Amino acid sequence: MPLRSLLPLPPLSRYPARDLPADVVAAVGVCVLTVPQALAYATIAGLPPAMGLYAAAIPTIVGSLFRSSRHVIAGPTNALSLLVGAAVATGLGGDPVGVALTLALLVGVMQLAAGLLRLGSLVDYISGPVVLGYITGAGVLIGVGQLHNATGTSGPRGSLLATLEGWLPAISDASAIALGMTVGTIVVIFAIRALGRRLGQRFPGAITAMGLALGANMLLDLESHGLQVLSDLAPIPNGLPAPVLPDLSTVGVLLPVAVACTVLSLVESSAVARATASRTGQRLDASTEFAGQGLANIAAGLFGGYPISGSLARTALNERLGARSRIAGILSGLLMIGVLLSLGAVLDHTPIASLAGLLLVVAWDLLDRPRIVQTLRASRSDALAFVATTVATWTLSLDMAIYLGVGVSVVLFLRRARVLTLREMIVDDQGRWQECPLGQDCSPGRLPGVRVLQVEGPLFFGASGELVASLDAVLHTDGVHAVVLRLKRAQGMDVTIAHALAEAAQRAEADGRRLILVGLDDRMVGVLNRSGAAASFPTEHLIRMSPTRFAALGLACDIAEAFATEARQPSTVTPVPPAEAGDDA
Repeated sequence: MPLRSLLPLPPLSRYPARDLPADVVAAVGVCVLTVPQALAYATIAGLPPAMGLYAAAIPTIVGSLFRSSRHVIAGPTNALSLLVGAAVATGLGGDPVGVALTLALLVGVMQLAAGLLRLGSLVDYISGPVVLGYITGAGVLIGVGQLHNATGTSGPRGSLLATLEGWLPAISDASAIALGMTVGTIVVIFAIRALGRRLGQRFPGAITAMGLALGANMLLDLESHGLQVLSDLAPIPNGLPAPVLPDLSTVGVLLPVAVACTVLSLVESSAVARATASRTGQRLDASTEFAGQGLANIAAGLFGGYPISGSLARTALNERLGARSRIAGILSGLLMIGVLLSLGAVLDHTPIASLAGLLLVVAWDLLDRPRIVQTLRASRSDALAFVATTVATWTLSLDMAIYLGVGVSVVLFLRRARVLTLREMIVDDQGRWQECPLGQDCSPGRLPGVRVLQVEGPLFFGASGELVASLDAVLHTDGVHAVVLRLKRAQGMDVTIAHALAEAAQRAEADGRRLILVGLDDRMVGVLNRSGAAASFPTEHLIRMSPTRFAALGLACDIAEAFATEARQPSTVTPVPPAEAGDDA
């Protein structure tokens, strides 16, 4: 697949100048939202805060240039940052910065490869309840993980229980200043949200709360009273890091985590892009989205960032502020470079407790309570998938939780895909075909000695056992001489199904009965012929679809009735007496 076909970079000469004001406004708004989020998410990942800003600069520009969506903003996200943080905390592959850079490069290469191989539809096989379960579990972990920062305490951190067990004994040492800063940040954010709802507008609550916390710290010199700030973790240098190829010697160790990050990043990005496209009417190419997201992650690995995804909050803001094109995303990345060049020393004084307050709000927002209730009520399988994935995020490593979720999705897919629906077709008093559930008393409308079954569902190897069991039960019922199997509503046919039908026909013939297939399309006929299964059927027992409704079924029933009538006639052949002893056989 040519790379150029997947990277629809539009000529800038075609960019209409009238769109620039709207794109500039959107870019400024996105950048204002990105600064506090990037700092907070890097904190979740256990990385220097500057890496969050780096991940929202050049990678955002690259993502906006090369993906198919005009509005999606690539950058650090909460759930993905938590997964990266879990890998960093284990010490896999060396120092945290090196681990993050290598992960970003690996994720980018795998996503780019998925795009080039046109694997964009793969994310459709990861169920919504599994994604919701991971996001819900991640929300709880993010909130619990910020308890130490919110109260200005220290202690062991790790899994959900380990963090809680380490934090509870330290509550007595909580810092009043840190706790006040955390609560103040939460109050400001929710107050601004309430004001925005009342006025019918949205205001930048996160940057406002962080700005007030930063101003209060510098005005009251709270650092001298023990308030921790970003510079205590790692100062934010002015400027961008020079491009460096990450350490590739740790690829083998980090590969399992990188695969989990790749899956999560693609699921997040695809969900964001589709949600936006459904509102704007834009046509997307999933494989191009994969390739563009992959190039953005490669840029993150080369320019000091860590694995990124499509951001729901920043994308929604970009669209809401009236962005007309991908230029808005490019400009937001350029503005972030400006922030890094000029405001690093100021951002160093951002209180960590203020970021903890912001992340507690983020954790609360991740708990989509209405959707959780809907999922738990929808069906047992959906509820099981949701609960299993949620609990896995709290008890297993996060990459294993991702794999468990994918496994649950595959199992649910196979369970649903293998289920075939078989119904009996009967003729009512007006001579019309009607469906009757298999197993019920459908005798008033049955043809004498003939049973007509209709199959709905995918005819693939996983359904062969179910199909054969149902067929054999009907074929060997007393009084049944022929079975017509209507496949018009079935989808596909593989060699396993073809052989299963051939063997069923052979068993029926050995018992003096017949199996007739009707409603075959060209693909089914081709599989039957190429697999050799067609040889088990008389030619007239393989009947193709007809453009006239029920014409092919009528022909099949005529053949079946004729055979059943003949089978019911008493034999007129004179029996041969058995040979006497000594006679030649």
